Amino acid sequence: MKIAAIQMISGPEVGPNLQTARRLLEQAATQGARLAVLPEYFPLIGASDADRLAARERQGAGPIQEFIATTARDLGLWLVAGSIPLMADDPAKLRNSSLVYDDLGHCVARYDKIHLFGFRKGQEIYDEAATIEPGSQPVAVDTPLGRMGLSICYDLRFPELYRRLGMLDLIVVPAAFTETTGRAHWELLLRARAVENQCYVLAAAQGGRHPNGRMTHGNSMIVDPWGEVLARLDKGEGVITAELDPNRIAEVRASLPALTHRKLD
Repeated sequence: MKIAAIQMISGPEVGPNLQTARRLLEQAATQGARLAVLPEYFPLIGASDADRLAARERQGAGPIQEFIATTARDLGLWLVAGSIPLMADDPAKLRNSSLVYDDLGHCVARYDKIHLFGFRKGQEIYDEAATIEPGSQPVAVDTPLGRMGLSICYDLRFPELYRRLGMLDLIVVPAAFTETTGRAHWELLLRARAVENQCYVLAAAQGGRHPNGRMTHGNSMIVDPWGEVLARLDKGEGVITAELDPNRIAEVRASLPALTHRKLD
């Protein structure tokens, strides 16, 4: 079964970003994808903190969620909606949330980003905890393609998150990795998560120069359970696809049964 990663260079206005997402998802569906993943913050990136807070939606209501549900239903796609800003318990913050919709347009899972990115190097400074309220619950969901583990961007650096989810067929990683950290670690981390969990990893990234000047790393990838990169897109908008083959997962786990050799929880 074919899976797809959507790469975008989102700007600060929701409307144009949704139009771009729809166009790219139509391409994925035309190419035969059964499941597609959008990048982190696909509806808006580079907006001010006030703009991102203003774009927050309540679960189950709002134009962004209506767009996702309609698109999944229209295209017959299982759709992992990257991440969108949802209301938090703290009224001054938001939840960075990934929603999963089935091919009938029903929301079947929600994951709130647990690990919040913090980075400081010269003039490049990020502190997600200043405006984002972290989630606390790892989430996996059963799909027609197998059991799928959810994560967002910085979560990729924490292998224990995926171990908590048990045996997975697919890990999805919508992201907006910076160019600095992405160039150093992105591919290394994606391939490591695929190898140690012996499953496919589908990473959909923001990839290019955004209107506010921010540079994201891109390099959306699909990696197989042996750590081989099946598809990649360096920079720019686009779609990549690959086949998710359950037999490949079984083959890797049978030849190297590392998951059954584990001694420590």
